[in-house]
Amino acid sequence: MRAKPLFAGLVERIRNIVMAPRAEWSVIEAEPTSVRRLYSGYVAPMAAFAAAMSFIRMSIVGVTPPWGGTIRTSVPSALMASVVTFVLGLIGLFLVGLIINMLAPAFSGGRNQRQALKTAAYALTPAWLGTALTFLPLGSFLQLVAGLYGIYVLYLGLPVMMGIPRAKADGYAVAVVVCTILVGILFGAVGAMLGEVAQAH
Repeated sequence: MRAKPLFAGLVERIRNIVMAPRAEWSVIEAEPTSVRRLYSGYVAPMAAFAAAMSFIRMSIVGVTPPWGGTIRTSVPSALMASVVTFVLGLIGLFLVGLIINMLAPAFSGGRNQRQALKTAAYALTPAWLGTALTFLPLGSFLQLVAGLYGIYVLYLGLPVMMGIPRAKADGYAVAVVVCTILVGILFGAVGAMLGEVAQAH
């Protein structure tokens, strides 16, 4: 009986953070959401969605290289890659939250790990949803646009969630994004190595 309200709340949060992020951040800031609740009710479902989109693209739809044709990964390999993507996504989000929290004092904000994790989780919403756009024409470009919109959502949320002056939101957002990209590169390398190990066995 609780599944429907939880699902409805998830859909409503996704819609609001994408369509009206400025107003939604004020709602999120006041919510006493625990880290456990955040992960189970939002992060895990969204990361699972992104992993599922990755699996479908790799094993069913396939990837079209510039020289033509379609490359598909075997189902076991794609499944393993998706599981790795899901797990690294959960860990990576936690690290991004740590980065947001660690950098807050440098931009006249206050440290609050729970608020920082909430900021990271909800700001990643457009990027998670963007994984479904790769199936459309110009999918890679649309996914890039979704990622850039996520940066804008982050920019709007940082002053509200971490108590920094609006004038310092630009620098704060840039610093977080740069650090997040570095984390992404590191995790991409780890994911690739784990994938090679899985294929070797």
